Amino acid sequence: SVNKRGMEEDMELSKQNKIKNFFKRYGVMIIAGVFVVAIALTVGLTLPASQQVSTTRLDFTAPMLNAEITKDFSDTDLQYNENLNRWEIHLGIDFAGEKNAVFSVLDGTVLSVTNNSLEGYVVEIEHADGFTSVYSSLGENVLVKEGDTVEGGQQIGEASNTATSEFTDSQLHFCLLKDGVEVDPNLYIDLQNK
Repeated sequence: SVNKRGMEEDMELSKQNKIKNFFKRYGVMIIAGVFVVAIALTVGLTLPASQQVSTTRLDFTAPMLNAEITKDFSDTDLQYNENLNRWEIHLGIDFAGEKNAVFSVLDGTVLSVTNNSLEGYVVEIEHADGFTSVYSSLGENVLVKEGDTVEGGQQIGEASNTATSEFTDSQLHFCLLKDGVEVDPNLYIDLQNK
């Protein structure tokens, strides 16, 4: 019985020594790990709202319905521009259709409505998350003005041949920008079911 009690005390001391040795060996790493996690949580919870990632899903719509893509986006391969008689990259998508109605691809605010001989009538709309859409070669009867608020799918004008740099027939030249840089609209808009 005394022998049994002695063995139990030895086992208890052995357990205590193992715990002490564990903390001597790994205690600094455990404390450092807890400290790193605390810093990460503090930084993550105190980021200003402007630096936090948006989780809002944007539902883009096509700029024209039942339209054919006559020239697709290409920022690497040169495409021939017959009107200007030169090869160039094409940072937008050209559409032609039986119906010429042109629609805003997303809710937004009209930044500008301009007209020039190369691009024709141009509407530029600012959207959420740094997106801007640009609609060129519109007819002169543009349905929006600078400062207007538009909804996705709202008609803003009609495709025409006012862009002398590209078209002889009625078409739309559509560009999509993200944070001021042209991006491929195919990555954001389902143009297969236009």
